[in-house]
Amino acid sequence: MKLIAYPLAALLGLLGLLFVVGAQGQIVRVVVGVVLMAAAGALVWLAMQKPKESITTVVQKIDLSGDVNLQDMTCRACGGSLSKQSIVVKAGAVFVQCEFCGAAYQIEEEPKW
Repeated sequence: MKLIAYPLAALLGLLGLLFVVGAQGQIVRVVVGVVLMAAAGALVWLAMQKPKESITTVVQKIDLSGDVNLQDMTCRACGGSLSKQSIVVKAGAVFVQCEFCGAAYQIEEEPKW
């Protein structure tokens, strides 16, 4: 934005100055020149303003099929019980990292047939 705003403001300011200097007693030219210089000043002021930071909050909800009870989940490698902190979602897949043995694996749903 600044790359366009500053040259445009300089052009408007120069045109405004030319209108004021070359007015030759005509009030309309003075008014147009003042308006152009005010627009140049406003454009510079707008370009100097910093954009406000926007905060984006992403909430991922996991919908597992079937009856899943978190207290009953145990590690495949060591059999230790898993807590909420052990479950992580990466790229839409549910991964487990055991707090006890450090094993990491993806939760795969067994076929129901």
